[in-house]
Amino acid sequence: MGKRVLILVEGGSNMRLYVQAAQGLGLHPIILSANPAQYDHLAAEDIEAIRVDTDNLDALIAECSRLRATYDIAGITSAVEWTYATAGKLCRHFDLPGPNPASIERCCNKFAQRQLLAEAGVPVPSYRLAANATEVESSAAEIGLPVIVKPAVGSGSVGVRLCRTADELAEHMTYLLGAMHILWPSPRILVEEFAQGQQYTAQIMGNEVIGIEAADLDPPPHFVFRQWVFPATLTDNQRERIADVSQNCLRALGLGWGPTNIEFRWTKRGPVVIEVNPRMPGFPDPQLVQLAYGLDLVTEHIKLVIGDEWDLRRRHSHIAAARNLVPDRDGTLDWITGDSQAAAVSGVTEVKLYVEPKTPIVRKGDYRDCLGYVIAVSLSLPETEVALQRAVDLIDWSIIPFAAEEE
Repeated sequence: MGKRVLILVEGGSNMRLYVQAAQGLGLHPIILSANPAQYDHLAAEDIEAIRVDTDNLDALIAECSRLRATYDIAGITSAVEWTYATAGKLCRHFDLPGPNPASIERCCNKFAQRQLLAEAGVPVPSYRLAANATEVESSAAEIGLPVIVKPAVGSGSVGVRLCRTADELAEHMTYLLGAMHILWPSPRILVEEFAQGQQYTAQIMGNEVIGIEAADLDPPPHFVFRQWVFPATLTDNQRERIADVSQNCLRALGLGWGPTNIEFRWTKRGPVVIEVNPRMPGFPDPQLVQLAYGLDLVTEHIKLVIGDEWDLRRRHSHIAAARNLVPDRDGTLDWITGDSQAAAVSGVTEVKLYVEPKTPIVRKGDYRDCLGYVIAVSLSLPETEVALQRAVDLIDWSIIPFAAEEE
């Protein structure tokens, strides 16, 4: 039998983490992707990326069957939401450990998720499903402004907006029912009550709540994450209530295999579930958990995928935090500096810039609105926050508005 391989069906922002973790476990990672060119940067590391229609289960089965003739396929998984259920179907076809694809698919439909949680008595915002402008308006009237309006399927806060007035509702409705057809040919829109309060995320592996993270977002109407702290500073009561609701979510949605992350808002009535994500969280959650607890979520997930026993014990207890570098205007990035100095700050573990000078900056109101990030860790929250802020203060940039360039 050939070398043991881990098949990765698409990768997203966590791809490098999965590649490195697989290699650390003695596995050879092979990527199946509709666009393998996006992984060209891994070619130098002898990582194979194969073109295949990842929306076509039969095509994926055929490709995995072909690979199985040469390799020992130890496991199959995905690092992104839109192909995670498909990876689960492949696991079932090839009799490999994997998540329940039906549970993943139900959970990825935000309306179906809301229904199952509400039926189980899990606290969720009031919600309605709409398919056209009239239904959006009547749903908002029933719930009462302000409301959150978002696609019923999607991730990364794409298309999510707080609408405070009828005019804002009409504007966003036009956007979702028009431009969003590019992403969703038959868009279904979720209209929800605006749950106000501190945002938390429960990081879960299997049925175990590993820890709870606090997050701060930019001011509405959009929901762009600005900062994360892990673990969050919570009372025992808050921690217990979030953990209890998390377990209820897993039962209601048929989850409990592998990673799950659940977003909450702590409201006047306690924890309210904003979203259950039945997959490995994206940046920076795996990095913060590893820095804070010495626990590599990605490695432990791969162990589960290949049938090995995982180890979810904490190795230490630190406080880790990350800050996104978010622009305050559209335009052309003239210059950006200070990353090297920021990386030299004591306590800072990583500084990354995504953009180069002369790059057009067009804010979209979602995860793509980020110039880079800074991560820091220490033994205490005050020390971590000081290191993070010192590093962020050293990074500066200039954006020339498009109108000024034309003049």
